[in-house]
Amino acid sequence: MITKEEIQLARECIDFARMEGASAARITLTKSIENLVATLNGEVDKVTRCADRSMSIALFVDGRYGAFSINKLDRTTLKDFIHRAAATVRMLTPDEFRSLPDPARYCTSARTGLEMGLYDVNWETVEPADRTRMALNAAATGRVKDARLVSEEGEYSDSEYDVYLIDSQGLECRHSETSFDYGVEVTIEDESGNKYSDYWWTASPRLADFDPSDCGLTAVKRASGQFGAEPAPSGRYNMVIGAEVSSRLVTPMLNALNANSIQQGNSFLVGSEGKQLFAKGFSLLDEPWREGETGSKLFDSEGVCTVQAPIVKEGVVQHYFVNSYMAAKTGMAPTTDDASRPRLPGWPRDGLDRNSLMKMCGNGILVTDFNGGNCNMTTGDFSYGISGQLFENGKPVRPVHGMLMTGNFLKLWKSFLASGTDFRPCATKLIPSLAFSNVDFSG
Repeated sequence: MITKEEIQLARECIDFARMEGASAARITLTKSIENLVATLNGEVDKVTRCADRSMSIALFVDGRYGAFSINKLDRTTLKDFIHRAAATVRMLTPDEFRSLPDPARYCTSARTGLEMGLYDVNWETVEPADRTRMALNAAATGRVKDARLVSEEGEYSDSEYDVYLIDSQGLECRHSETSFDYGVEVTIEDESGNKYSDYWWTASPRLADFDPSDCGLTAVKRASGQFGAEPAPSGRYNMVIGAEVSSRLVTPMLNALNANSIQQGNSFLVGSEGKQLFAKGFSLLDEPWREGETGSKLFDSEGVCTVQAPIVKEGVVQHYFVNSYMAAKTGMAPTTDDASRPRLPGWPRDGLDRNSLMKMCGNGILVTDFNGGNCNMTTGDFSYGISGQLFENGKPVRPVHGMLMTGNFLKLWKSFLASGTDFRPCATKLIPSLAFSNVDFSG
């Protein structure tokens, strides 16, 4: 955790910046520790411990702006570093749009860093033997019965992260969190020698809620579900996309709503605010105050207070993500610099999952993984390789692989049919299983 001495040093850096003629300054002090145990085929392969501490310094000098970073944090070094940084800023081109945010928008409720309930003191009690035990117990090696396990790569990690943010206008806020993570990828072989790979993961900010023990077996189950996979005939299908990969369809939308993309003309949602662009059943909320959940936070990178608000409400775009610089440059109303904890609620009712959505659709393709692909952010056109299951009468009938899913995001979201409530809490974006009609697939 960041010490009182480090906090005092960050405060002094604001004074150093003023002494160098800076009209404004922002200091971001971050500190992290990560412990990692990697396994290969059920045996420990690598053990590491990484510690990092750095300070980012944003300086506003004579109508100019510059951002710098340093990890040697002693008073003499920092004073000299800021002196040279200010001299560098004075050589840059003036930028009238650069400034700190309006202090009225600052977060004032994140004083200790513990307000969101994301820091688990039990992190400090985890011993090396505990990490090894959790990593090995999560592995599938030695536990697989119905397929030959060719290879398995697992990775357990636990980490502590702390950030302290201040500026010359009186901002002072802090965010502290811990995280326990495990991910695994397996390759298995069927009776004919064909190989199939898949993965699984879990994470939690609290040790008591962290259970990776079934991850390896889940990855094997997902891989064995691909046995005999081949493309389905090309055509238009109803599509259900599983909660483990559904965020892939939401991320481009969030990127397109960022003012940086809009200002650069690299967004398919230019001019979309206040417009009905998506199906009326589609809503997307930002819920950054979900206490105890990884990804939740009270402030953004500028120290601006996050807000619980709809991003899209019943198909209508509500707002863009606009930091102070983009607000001044474009005339847009400032918000926050990004979505913190986006959640897509269940529709038309709660309690739906992928099985419910398949029953609702009747026939179609269940997408459980993406295999490469791309999206044109200017037009919204996309092309993704997929694998999953062909389903009929609401039931999977055979695996599919080697297919391309193509279309345009604006058209895709207009064909939105329903969403579940089965999002994975360990994910940053809380996106459940989704259902769409008339999606183009080619084999």
